[in-house]
Amino acid sequence: MSVEVGKAVNDFTLPNQNGEQVSLSDFRGKNVVLYFYPKDMTPGCTTEACDFRDHHESFGELNAVILGVSPDPVERHQKFIEKHDLPFELLADEEHKLAEEFDVWKLKKNFGKEYYGVERSTFIIDKEGVLQKEYRKVKVDGHVEDALTYIKENLQ
Repeated sequence: MSVEVGKAVNDFTLPNQNGEQVSLSDFRGKNVVLYFYPKDMTPGCTTEACDFRDHHESFGELNAVILGVSPDPVERHQKFIEKHDLPFELLADEEHKLAEEFDVWKLKKNFGKEYYGVERSTFIIDKEGVLQKEYRKVKVDGHVEDALTYIKENLQ
């Protein structure tokens, strides 16, 4: 496993919804909420994205940026953002390299089928680029509030 709480996260670069290259190092000096989700436009992922949208201002007040990551292509991210008015960037991890680095690319079972996909997870990275908190196997309900509270209580 390559990411560990208390250790610096390796810099990475992925295209955002507009095809622009975005790197973790672009946000040095801010807290970063990096959340991995399985797929744009699905019910759980839509709920989670809209929860982050609805709390976006509160994260901003805590000097935190939100970055969503899924294996979806840039164009699909663009549609997802437009449809739900998301005020943060979504990064396209089509080769799932970042998901593998964060150990969230997992074998899943659904209706008797096995396939690889993203396990819903959130990572909170501080202003210096150090991983401070990880939430794995996230349940959507209340998760965004938990992340917000963590930043408020620990990273100010």
